[in-house]
Amino acid sequence: MSKKEVIIIGGGLSGIMAAKTLMDKGITDIIIIEKSRSVGGRLATRRIQNGKADHGAQFFTVRSPELQTDVEKWLQAGWIKRWFGNPYPRYTSVNGMNALAKNLAEALPIELNTKVSSIRDGRDGPLEVELDNGEKILGKQIIVTAPVPQAHTLLPEIEGTELKHITFAPCFVGMFTFDKDSIVPAPGHKDEQLPPGVERVVDHHKKGISSTVTVSVYMTGDWSKKRFDLEDDTILAEIQKVAELYLGEGNQIVDAQLKRWKYAEAEEVVRSPYVELGRNQRVMVCGDVFLREKDEAGRTRFESAYLSGISAGERVAEKLKGSSIV
Repeated sequence: MSKKEVIIIGGGLSGIMAAKTLMDKGITDIIIIEKSRSVGGRLATRRIQNGKADHGAQFFTVRSPELQTDVEKWLQAGWIKRWFGNPYPRYTSVNGMNALAKNLAEALPIELNTKVSSIRDGRDGPLEVELDNGEKILGKQIIVTAPVPQAHTLLPEIEGTELKHITFAPCFVGMFTFDKDSIVPAPGHKDEQLPPGVERVVDHHKKGISSTVTVSVYMTGDWSKKRFDLEDDTILAEIQKVAELYLGEGNQIVDAQLKRWKYAEAEEVVRSPYVELGRNQRVMVCGDVFLREKDEAGRTRFESAYLSGISAGERVAEKLKGSSIV
Protein backbone atom coordinates (compact mmCIF):
# COMPACT_ATOMS: atom_id res chain seq x y z
CA MET A 1 0.00 0.00 0.00
CA SER A 2 1.55 3.29 -1.12
CA LYS A 3 0.95 6.82 0.13
CA LYS A 4 0.78 10.15 -1.72
CA GLU A 5 0.00 13.68 -0.64
CA VAL A 6 -2.31 14.17 -3.63
CA ILE A 7 -3.96 11.56 -5.85
CA ILE A 8 -5.36 12.91 -9.13
CA ILE A 9 -7.86 10.66 -10.87
CA GLY A 10 -7.97 11.29 -14.62
CA GLY A 11 -5.18 12.39 -16.94
CA GLY A 12 -7.16 14.75 -19.15
CA LEU A 13 -6.42 18.46 -19.38
CA SER A 14 -7.86 19.28 -15.93
CA GLY A 15 -5.81 16.56 -14.27
CA ILE A 16 -2.66 17.65 -16.08
CA MET A 17 -3.12 21.30 -15.13
CA ALA A 18 -3.93 20.44 -11.50
CA ALA A 19 -0.73 18.39 -11.30
CA LYS A 20 1.39 21.07 -12.98
CA THR A 21 -0.01 23.70 -10.60
CA LEU A 22 0.78 21.57 -7.55
CA MET A 23 4.31 20.86 -8.80
CA ASP A 24 4.88 24.57 -9.44
CA LYS A 25 3.88 25.22 -5.82
CA GLY A 26 6.37 22.71 -4.49
CA ILE A 27 3.97 19.81 -3.89
CA THR A 28 5.66 16.95 -5.71
CA ASP A 29 4.41 13.87 -3.82
CA ILE A 30 1.55 13.36 -6.25
CA ILE A 31 0.30 10.79 -8.75
CA ILE A 32 -2.08 10.97 -11.74
CA ILE A 33 -4.05 7.75 -12.27
CA GLU A 34 -5.33 7.35 -15.83
CA LYS A 35 -7.34 4.36 -17.07
CA SER A 36 -6.38 4.80 -20.74
CA ARG A 37 -3.08 4.11 -22.45
CA SER A 38 -2.42 7.83 -22.96
CA VAL A 39 -3.04 11.11 -21.21
CA GLY A 40 -5.28 13.71 -22.81
CA GLY A 41 -8.89 12.60 -22.38
CA ARG A 42 -10.78 14.39 -25.15
CA LEU A 43 -7.51 15.78 -26.49
CA ALA A 44 -7.56 12.64 -28.59
CA THR A 45 -5.83 11.72 -31.84
CA ARG A 46 -6.14 8.41 -33.67
CA ARG A 47 -3.80 6.94 -36.25
CA ILE A 48 -5.71 5.70 -39.30
CA GLN A 49 -3.56 3.77 -41.77
CA ASN A 50 -0.76 6.25 -42.63
CA GLY A 51 -2.71 9.30 -41.49
CA LYS A 52 -4.21 10.61 -38.28
CA ALA A 53 -7.36 12.31 -37.09
CA ASP A 54 -8.33 14.36 -34.07
CA HIS A 55 -11.59 12.89 -32.85
CA GLY A 56 -12.19 14.84 -29.63
CA ALA A 57 -11.39 18.54 -29.28
CA GLN A 58 -10.36 20.05 -32.61
CA PHE A 59 -9.17 23.44 -31.39
CA PHE A 60 -9.45 25.88 -28.52
CA THR A 61 -10.06 29.59 -28.02
CA VAL A 62 -8.60 31.94 -25.41
CA ARG A 63 -10.38 34.40 -23.14
CA SER A 64 -8.41 34.22 -19.89
CA PRO A 65 -5.01 35.83 -19.19
CA GLU A 66 -3.71 32.54 -17.75
CA LEU A 67 -4.33 30.61 -20.95
CA GLN A 68 -3.11 33.49 -23.10
CA THR A 69 0.22 33.43 -21.26
CA ASP A 70 0.58 29.68 -21.81
CA VAL A 71 -0.51 29.95 -25.44
CA GLU A 72 2.38 32.34 -26.12
CA LYS A 73 4.76 29.78 -24.61
CA TRP A 74 3.22 26.92 -26.59
CA LEU A 75 3.46 28.92 -29.83
CA GLN A 76 7.11 29.68 -29.14
CA ALA A 77 7.80 26.01 -28.40
CA GLY A 78 6.18 25.03 -31.72
CA TRP A 79 3.49 22.90 -30.04
CA ILE A 80 0.49 24.78 -31.43
CA LYS A 81 -0.49 27.10 -34.26
CA ARG A 82 -3.25 29.55 -35.06
CA TRP A 83 -5.63 27.64 -37.31
CA PHE A 84 -8.49 30.03 -38.17
CA GLY A 85 -11.01 32.37 -36.59
CA ASN A 86 -11.83 36.01 -35.94
CA PRO A 87 -12.23 37.73 -33.47
CA TYR A 88 -11.28 34.69 -31.36
CA PRO A 89 -8.46 32.72 -33.00
CA ARG A 90 -8.85 28.94 -33.04
CA TYR A 91 -5.59 27.33 -31.93
CA THR A 92 -4.73 23.71 -32.58
CA SER A 93 -1.80 21.37 -31.97
CA VAL A 94 0.59 20.99 -34.89
CA ASN A 95 0.81 17.20 -34.45
CA GLY A 96 -2.72 16.38 -33.29
CA MET A 97 -4.38 17.46 -30.06
CA ASN A 98 -3.10 14.46 -28.10
CA ALA A 99 0.47 15.59 -28.77
CA LEU A 100 -0.24 18.83 -26.89
CA ALA A 101 -1.49 16.83 -23.88
CA LYS A 102 1.63 14.66 -23.95
CA ASN A 103 3.88 17.72 -24.12
CA LEU A 104 2.12 19.28 -21.13
CA ALA A 105 2.30 16.05 -19.11
CA GLU A 106 5.88 15.15 -19.98
CA ALA A 107 7.44 15.68 -16.51
CA LEU A 108 4.44 14.54 -14.45
CA PRO A 109 4.16 11.28 -12.44
CA ILE A 110 1.47 9.26 -14.21
CA GLU A 111 0.19 5.69 -13.95
CA LEU A 112 -1.41 4.76 -17.29
CA ASN A 113 -3.69 1.77 -17.93
CA THR A 114 -4.76 1.96 -14.28
CA LYS A 115 -8.41 2.02 -13.29
CA VAL A 116 -9.86 3.21 -9.99
CA SER A 117 -12.72 1.16 -8.55
CA SER A 118 -13.60 3.23 -5.47
CA ILE A 119 -12.67 6.08 -3.17
CA ARG A 120 -13.17 5.83 0.59
CA ASP A 121 -13.12 8.69 3.07
CA GLY A 122 -12.00 7.26 6.41
CA ARG A 123 -13.23 8.92 9.57
CA ASP A 124 -9.86 9.96 10.98
CA GLY A 125 -7.24 8.53 8.69
CA PRO A 126 -6.17 9.23 5.11
CA LEU A 127 -8.34 8.89 2.05
CA GLU A 128 -8.17 5.53 0.31
CA VAL A 129 -8.21 4.87 -3.42
CA GLU A 130 -8.73 1.26 -4.47
CA LEU A 131 -7.65 0.13 -7.93
CA ASP A 132 -9.22 -2.60 -10.05
CA ASN A 133 -6.25 -4.86 -9.33
CA GLY A 134 -6.93 -4.62 -5.58
CA GLU A 135 -4.01 -2.30 -4.84
CA LYS A 136 -4.73 0.61 -2.49
CA ILE A 137 -3.22 4.09 -2.42
CA LEU A 138 -3.60 6.39 0.58
CA GLY A 139 -3.73 10.17 0.14
CA LYS A 140 -4.24 13.41 2.04
CA GLN A 141 -6.19 15.00 -0.81
CA ILE A 142 -7.87 13.62 -3.93
CA ILE A 143 -8.76 15.49 -7.10
CA VAL A 144 -11.28 13.71 -9.34
CA THR A 145 -11.33 14.98 -12.93
CA ALA A 146 -13.41 12.19 -14.49
CA PRO A 147 -16.80 13.20 -16.00
CA VAL A 148 -19.29 13.80 -13.17
CA PRO A 149 -21.36 10.60 -13.77
CA GLN A 150 -18.17 8.53 -13.58
CA ALA A 151 -17.01 10.45 -10.52
CA HIS A 152 -20.29 9.54 -8.78
CA THR A 153 -19.65 5.83 -9.26
CA LEU A 154 -16.29 6.22 -7.50
CA LEU A 155 -17.75 8.10 -4.55
CA PRO A 156 -20.61 5.92 -3.23
CA GLU A 157 -19.87 6.84 0.39
CA ILE A 158 -19.31 10.54 -0.26
CA GLU A 159 -22.37 12.75 -0.57
CA GLY A 160 -22.33 15.07 -3.57
CA THR A 161 -25.96 16.01 -4.11
CA GLU A 162 -25.04 19.30 -5.81
CA LEU A 163 -23.63 17.30 -8.74
CA LYS A 164 -26.35 14.68 -9.21
CA HIS A 165 -28.26 16.80 -11.72
CA ILE A 166 -25.30 17.07 -14.13
CA THR A 167 -25.97 15.04 -17.28
CA PHE A 168 -23.99 14.73 -20.49
CA ALA A 169 -24.92 14.42 -24.14
CA PRO A 170 -22.98 11.81 -26.14
CA CYS A 171 -21.26 12.44 -29.46
CA PHE A 172 -20.53 10.07 -32.33
CA VAL A 173 -17.58 10.84 -34.58
CA GLY A 174 -17.04 9.10 -37.88
CA MET A 175 -13.47 9.09 -39.25
CA PHE A 176 -12.95 8.41 -42.93
CA THR A 177 -9.90 8.02 -45.16
CA PHE A 178 -10.30 9.36 -48.70
CA ASP A 179 -8.12 8.31 -51.61
CA LYS A 180 -8.06 11.87 -53.02
CA ASP A 181 -8.58 15.41 -51.75
CA SER A 182 -11.90 16.22 -50.12
CA ILE A 183 -14.02 19.22 -51.03
CA VAL A 184 -14.12 20.45 -47.42
CA PRO A 185 -13.10 24.11 -47.85
CA ALA A 186 -9.76 25.41 -46.53
CA PRO A 187 -8.57 25.51 -43.80
CA GLY A 188 -10.29 22.14 -43.34
CA HIS A 189 -13.10 23.02 -40.94
CA LYS A 190 -16.81 23.45 -41.65
CA ASP A 191 -19.54 24.04 -39.04
CA GLU A 192 -22.19 25.91 -41.05
CA GLN A 193 -24.71 24.86 -43.71
CA LEU A 194 -24.38 21.21 -42.75
CA PRO A 195 -26.99 18.44 -42.99
CA PRO A 196 -29.36 18.01 -40.01
CA GLY A 197 -27.68 16.33 -37.05
CA VAL A 198 -24.14 17.24 -38.13
CA GLU A 199 -22.11 19.52 -35.85
CA ARG A 200 -18.86 19.88 -37.80
CA VAL A 201 -16.72 18.32 -40.54
CA VAL A 202 -12.91 18.43 -40.41
CA ASP A 203 -10.31 17.55 -43.05
CA HIS A 204 -7.11 16.70 -41.15
CA HIS A 205 -4.93 16.86 -44.23
CA LYS A 206 -5.96 20.48 -44.78
CA LYS A 207 -5.67 21.04 -41.03
CA GLY A 208 -2.02 20.02 -41.39
CA ILE A 209 -1.77 17.02 -39.06
CA SER A 210 -2.28 14.11 -41.48
CA SER A 211 -0.20 13.00 -44.46
CA THR A 212 -3.28 11.32 -45.91
CA VAL A 213 -6.78 12.74 -46.43
CA THR A 214 -8.72 11.90 -43.27
CA VAL A 215 -12.09 13.48 -42.54
CA SER A 216 -13.92 13.53 -39.18
CA VAL A 217 -17.69 14.01 -39.09
CA TYR A 218 -19.12 15.06 -35.71
CA MET A 219 -22.78 14.42 -34.97
CA THR A 220 -24.81 16.53 -32.53
CA GLY A 221 -25.73 15.44 -29.02
CA ASP A 222 -29.41 15.00 -29.92
CA TRP A 223 -28.60 12.91 -32.99
CA SER A 224 -26.16 10.75 -31.04
CA LYS A 225 -28.50 10.31 -28.08
CA LYS A 226 -31.30 8.98 -30.28
CA ARG A 227 -28.99 6.37 -31.79
CA PHE A 228 -26.93 5.50 -28.74
CA ASP A 229 -28.20 1.90 -28.51
CA LEU A 230 -27.67 1.09 -32.19
CA GLU A 231 -24.82 -1.09 -33.45
CA ASP A 232 -21.60 0.65 -34.50
CA ASP A 233 -21.94 -0.47 -38.13
CA THR A 234 -25.44 1.01 -38.38
CA ILE A 235 -24.32 4.34 -36.93
CA LEU A 236 -21.19 4.49 -39.08
CA ALA A 237 -23.20 3.81 -42.25
CA GLU A 238 -25.42 6.81 -41.49
CA ILE A 239 -22.44 9.08 -40.83
CA GLN A 240 -20.70 7.84 -43.99
CA LYS A 241 -23.55 9.27 -46.07
CA VAL A 242 -22.50 12.69 -44.76
CA ALA A 243 -18.81 12.06 -45.47
CA GLU A 244 -19.65 11.08 -49.05
CA LEU A 245 -20.97 14.59 -49.66
CA TYR A 246 -17.38 15.82 -49.41
CA LEU A 247 -15.68 13.22 -51.61
CA GLY A 248 -15.44 15.10 -54.86
CA GLU A 249 -15.54 13.54 -58.32
CA GLY A 250 -13.86 10.16 -58.64
CA ASN A 251 -13.03 10.04 -54.94
CA GLN A 252 -13.64 7.04 -52.65
CA ILE A 253 -13.68 6.21 -48.96
CA VAL A 254 -11.05 3.56 -48.28
CA ASP A 255 -11.43 3.24 -44.50
CA ALA A 256 -14.08 4.15 -41.92
CA GLN A 257 -13.99 4.12 -38.11
CA LEU A 258 -16.31 5.25 -35.32
CA LYS A 259 -15.63 6.90 -31.98
CA ARG A 260 -18.34 6.98 -29.30
CA TRP A 261 -17.98 9.73 -26.71
CA LYS A 262 -20.45 8.87 -23.95
CA TYR A 263 -19.76 12.07 -21.99
CA ALA A 264 -19.09 14.61 -24.74
CA GLU A 265 -20.66 17.79 -23.39
CA ALA A 266 -22.44 18.66 -20.17
CA GLU A 267 -26.06 19.71 -20.60
CA GLU A 268 -25.73 21.98 -17.59
CA VAL A 269 -22.64 23.64 -16.06
CA VAL A 270 -21.52 24.30 -12.48
CA ARG A 271 -20.72 27.95 -11.73
CA SER A 272 -17.70 27.12 -9.61
CA PRO A 273 -14.27 25.89 -10.79
CA TYR A 274 -14.47 22.88 -8.44
CA VAL A 275 -16.64 21.30 -5.75
CA GLU A 276 -15.23 20.02 -2.44
CA LEU A 277 -16.79 16.89 -0.93
CA GLY A 278 -16.38 14.39 1.88
CA ARG A 279 -15.25 14.60 5.48
CA ASN A 280 -13.11 17.74 5.91
CA GLN A 281 -13.76 18.36 2.19
CA ARG A 282 -10.65 16.46 1.16
CA VAL A 283 -12.13 15.19 -2.12
CA MET A 284 -12.37 17.70 -4.93
CA VAL A 285 -14.21 17.22 -8.23
CA CYS A 286 -13.24 19.43 -11.18
CA GLY A 287 -13.22 19.41 -14.99
CA ASP A 288 -14.58 21.24 -18.01
CA VAL A 289 -18.13 21.39 -16.58
CA PHE A 290 -16.87 23.50 -13.64
CA LEU A 291 -16.75 27.12 -14.77
CA ARG A 292 -15.39 30.14 -12.97
CA GLU A 293 -18.15 32.45 -11.77
CA LYS A 294 -17.36 35.18 -14.31
CA ASP A 295 -16.89 32.81 -17.26
CA GLU A 296 -18.32 34.74 -20.24
CA ALA A 297 -18.57 31.77 -22.61
CA GLY A 298 -20.82 29.85 -20.22
CA ARG A 299 -20.14 26.42 -21.72
CA THR A 300 -17.79 23.46 -21.43
CA ARG A 301 -14.64 23.68 -23.53
CA PHE A 302 -10.84 23.29 -23.51
CA GLU A 303 -10.36 26.52 -21.57
CA SER A 304 -12.88 25.64 -18.84
CA ALA A 305 -11.06 22.33 -18.26
CA TYR A 306 -7.71 24.14 -18.19
CA LEU A 307 -8.88 26.79 -15.69
CA SER A 308 -10.73 24.29 -13.50
CA GLY A 309 -7.57 22.19 -13.15
CA ILE A 310 -5.48 25.22 -12.20
CA SER A 311 -8.05 26.38 -9.63
CA ALA A 312 -8.27 22.90 -8.10
CA GLY A 313 -4.48 22.65 -7.89
CA GLU A 314 -4.24 26.05 -6.24
CA ARG A 315 -6.92 25.19 -3.69
CA VAL A 316 -5.34 21.86 -2.76
CA ALA A 317 -1.90 23.47 -2.41
CA GLU A 318 -3.39 26.12 -0.15
CA LYS A 319 -5.07 23.47 2.04
CA LEU A 320 -1.95 21.29 2.32
CA LYS A 321 0.32 24.16 3.23
CA GLY A 322 -2.09 25.20 6.00
CA SER A 323 -2.97 21.68 7.15
CA SER A 324 -1.66 19.26 9.75
CA ILE A 325 -3.61 16.26 8.39
CA VAL A 326 -1.47 13.12 8.48
